[in-house]
Amino acid sequence: MMDVKLVVDLNRCQGYAQCVFLAPRVFTLHGEESLLYDAGPDDGERERVAQAAAACPVQAITTDIRPQSHGQ
Repeated sequence: MMDVKLVVDLNRCQGYAQCVFLAPRVFTLHGEESLLYDAGPDDGERERVAQAAAACPVQAITTDIRPQSHGQ
């Protein structure tokens, strides 16, 4: 597998930090609302990044992770 690619729309991000709790190796808060992130984390972070993107209340995280279809 390849490394994950992700983008955070920092204009949309409101600093809820759900991503920081779910993928702390990828997302960190600098100060109260400034988000720093690794735009190309290792593939080992794939599941955590997918969870972080799904948990973002303002849908500010976009990834190249495709939903897995079960049963195929």
